[in-house]
Amino acid sequence: MRGPTEQEIRTRAYELWKDAGEPPGKMDQLWYQAEKELLARRATNGEAPCDINGHNGPSTYPERLRGVH
Repeated sequence: MRGPTEQEIRTRAYELWKDAGEPPGKMDQLWYQAEKELLARRATNGEAPCDINGHNGPSTYPERLRGVH
C-alpha cells in the first residue's frame, strides 16, 4: 500500500481544523491526526502498511508548511 499523499493529508487536516473551529497553533497535531485516520481507513479496507525503504511510520510535517498556521 502506498501511504496517503501529502495532498490527501492536507485536505483531511484542513477539514479537521475547520471542524475544530479553526484553532490557532494546532495544525501539527491535526496533520498527524489526519495521516493516522487515512492510514487506519486504508488498513480497514484491507491494505497493508507500506514498509518499503522504512516508510512504515508517520511522515514528517512538510517543511514548507511549518509556521504557516
